[in-house]
Amino acid sequence: MLAETVCSAVSAAGLGIAAVTAYRKRFLAATRIAAYALVPVGLVMTGVVQWVSGIVFKPSVWLGFGLLGIAWLLFLTTRAVERRGGGTRKERKAAAAAGRSDAVAPAASAPSLGAGRATAAGPAAKPQGRPAASEDFSDIEAILKKHGI
Repeated sequence: MLAETVCSAVSAAGLGIAAVTAYRKRFLAATRIAAYALVPVGLVMTGVVQWVSGIVFKPSVWLGFGLLGIAWLLFLTTRAVERRGGGTRKERKAAAAAGRSDAVAPAASAPSLGAGRATAAGPAAKPQGRPAASEDFSDIEAILKKHGI
């Protein structure tokens, strides 16, 4: 009963605002406001408000929402654990078919040797084709000379 009264008051206020807007010769905006103002009364007349208020005030409904939330969390957790397992789904299926228990991709466990690490050639090995840091300023010097600096 209270929800229906509130919806009716909101609709009446909205229609009043629409009337003031129409008085100011903003007819398009007034029509839009009137349309929004009629929605609460329509919801009351169709019984949606009574249905929603019945859902909101029942503890069993909130327990159901809680259970749905827990189920959603469990799905997310299992998905995250599955992704951390390593490899793609195809690789895991192939590993299961082959009877192997470790489904991690072989490249995942090998250490990556980047250009900055020491290799078998020696610790002082530089990447080829790239000038040293002190020789890299030639293009900057050319730009500065071009602008007279």
